Amino acid sequence: MRTKVGFRFMIGVVIVLFAVFKYCSSAETNPYTGKEQHITISPDEEVALGLRSAPQMAAQFGGLHPSREAQALVDAVGNKLVANTVARETPYSFEFHLLADPSTINAFALPGGQIFITYGLFTKLETEGQLAGVLGHEIGHVVGRHSADQMSKQGLTQGILSGVAIGSESVATTQMAAVVANMINMKYGRSDELESDDLGVRFMIRSGYDPHDMIGVQQILKSAAGPNRTPEFQSTHPDPDNRIAHIRAAIEKYGYPQ
Repeated sequence: MRTKVGFRFMIGVVIVLFAVFKYCSSAETNPYTGKEQHITISPDEEVALGLRSAPQMAAQFGGLHPSREAQALVDAVGNKLVANTVARETPYSFEFHLLADPSTINAFALPGGQIFITYGLFTKLETEGQLAGVLGHEIGHVVGRHSADQMSKQGLTQGILSGVAIGSESVATTQMAAVVANMINMKYGRSDELESDDLGVRFMIRSGYDPHDMIGVQQILKSAAGPNRTPEFQSTHPDPDNRIAHIRAAIEKYGYPQ
């Protein structure tokens, strides 16, 4: 019996070590942000993944909005942000989509440059600058390769969890490892959001928009979430007040008048 337990433990250790080795060996520096990341897929694979996923994602939000005028505004603002920033130097093909969903307040980016904003959020925005703040943030996710980075982190945590599950006979230990892994990944998610806010501020300034409009976006999101929003430590997104503080710091960092 002891031999069997020891064998399982060794197999679990091997699985964990392999996951860690695979993750560490994928380190590279993002040429557009200067940040060291762990990426296991190529930019071409990111683009292909985004293109494959885009129709399904649009369908989940009622498809594309029929207003050509509204879509033209989204395209104009998004393309202006790309044309005036480092985003134009990336291998990604940016496309901007206005989704028909009138009630969901959301915007998101898929790997490789597919960017979406719901009509529900679009109608809450008061200025073109606020729209630029939303799209600039999402462009930041693409330039920052956050989806690809998250995929690599999830591979690491899944490998560790598999190793713990095999090597340990304790259900409680396995469950605790899963909780810790989930909390770590949420922290990584919040870090990505703050980096995208920082990049969004930079993109707005270089495209001729007032970055303070991004603060207005956060106030809209805070109002939409209401008083019962999820605590930050349980969320993949930082608290709006925390994000506003970081946005103000980024505005000061890039020398834009307060």
